[in-house]
Amino acid sequence: MTQSLSTIDWLVILAYLLFLIGFAWWLSRSQESREDYYVGGRRVGAWPVALSIMATQCSTNSILGAPAFVAFAAGGGLVWLQYELAVPLAMVGLILFMMPLFRHLKLVSVYSYLEQRFDLTTRLSLSGLFLFVRAFATSVTVYSIAIVIDLITGLGFFWSVILLGAFTVIYDVLGGIRGVIYSDVLQLTILVTVLLLLFLQLMESSGGLMTMLDNLEAERRQTLNFSAHGLGDGETFAFWPMLFGGFFLYMSYYGCDQSQVQRSLSTENIDASNQALFLNGLLRFPLVLLYCLVGVGIASFATMNPDFLSSLPRNGDSPEYNLAVPLYMINSLPIGLVGLSMVALFAAAMSSLDSVLNSLSATTMEDFVRRYHGSGWSAQQELLYSRLITAVWGVVTLVMAFFVGDIADTVLEAINQIGSMANGSILAVFALGLLTTRTHGSGAILGLFLGIAVNACFWLFVPSVSWLWWNVIGFVVTFTTGWALAFVYSPDARQAYAEHLDTETLESSVSNYLAQEAKVNWRQRSLLLLLWFVMLTGLLWWLAR
Repeated sequence: MTQSLSTIDWLVILAYLLFLIGFAWWLSRSQESREDYYVGGRRVGAWPVALSIMATQCSTNSILGAPAFVAFAAGGGLVWLQYELAVPLAMVGLILFMMPLFRHLKLVSVYSYLEQRFDLTTRLSLSGLFLFVRAFATSVTVYSIAIVIDLITGLGFFWSVILLGAFTVIYDVLGGIRGVIYSDVLQLTILVTVLLLLFLQLMESSGGLMTMLDNLEAERRQTLNFSAHGLGDGETFAFWPMLFGGFFLYMSYYGCDQSQVQRSLSTENIDASNQALFLNGLLRFPLVLLYCLVGVGIASFATMNPDFLSSLPRNGDSPEYNLAVPLYMINSLPIGLVGLSMVALFAAAMSSLDSVLNSLSATTMEDFVRRYHGSGWSAQQELLYSRLITAVWGVVTLVMAFFVGDIADTVLEAINQIGSMANGSILAVFALGLLTTRTHGSGAILGLFLGIAVNACFWLFVPSVSWLWWNVIGFVVTFTTGWALAFVYSPDARQAYAEHLDTETLESSVSNYLAQEAKVNWRQRSLLLLLWFVMLTGLLWWLAR
């Protein structure tokens, strides 16, 4: 980096961080129970929830990594946009099948459904898997973001972790899920504003949008790749694995991951939850398109300024391309706006961390602590313990960030692959509960671990198969195994099912909601999402010409 942050820039950053703490403290005064803390008393609006979910997706790794992928990564380019085509399709499945059911059951932890449908072992297995994977991934995220902050600010790694983590943990402990959601809305607003400013400045410096696109290498302008299938041809980012793999990944992430579902459960009714998912299905593509176009602008700027890449810090023998965006911001934006741009990076990081910490706390409290130690607690005691658990998870993830350095480079490259190893199998466990009546918890759990093991074998021994297909493979293996074992070993599964969950009444209430009670016709709205998918595909096809 060739320019340090000015005093004004630091004051902008400090003012933002102090505002978050004050806002979280103000929200904390209205909290009276763990439901207020974890699901906002179920009275949060659809728009804040939708924007919060989008903010979490737009992490620092995204706004730094996606432009680097578009501009510089081997095999990269605008082809990443076809991954987003799966989002509207996944929202249709969640709106029509999963979210109405979860809201009717009035869940706090999404994994409590699995106990009602199967047994306690199934619930705790999925909950424990979530805690392990999310805590580890969060510590790696903290590590990677702290490195960026250190390189930008010169604070040092230790103080970069403290600056990022301490403020996030404090406002998360105080504000609860409402603090997470409303701070995410603010953070997304700042982030989009800065990205728009960057895009406009890059477009002006390149001489216009078309010139900027022309400066991008022809193969990087490709937005659709129908020529490969990803099943052994070594083409990871072909259209079909990104569409089908993305569909199962997003269904699992938005429908079965506590860090995402918890916010959808915080709205006032089912209509509001579905509205949040609907808005996410419409708005996520424009957001991803924006930071991919920033990548196009950075590539054009590097072409017109050959010394730009040589000024990047080195990562071994090659430049650290993920720092191209912050390097451009520091050297091109005026004083004050540089501080705002750093706030945008902090915002992207915090929006990824705050929801995870709150969901780790909710899962721990609902699935473990209250079950074994919660009898006789008052609402205020539960609220206090919920905050303490959030603080503990915050400390755990921050401490772990200091011990993942030796493996972080490998994990950062493979973090999406790790998620794809398990996402399809996790979705299949929920699908077994929703779509079948014979299956039991033992079969679902065995299928879960078999699906993950099969994907691990693909990773180790068949690397030519796109990791995006693992989401599909894991789903098929887990679902088939769980369904087949119900015929091999069935401990009166039908009776057990009826004892755990009155499925006929539940299905009737959900069907009645979709057909009559809903204020919005969600079947028609789902058709709009399908039309949006067709329009986006057409747009990418036109851009690829």
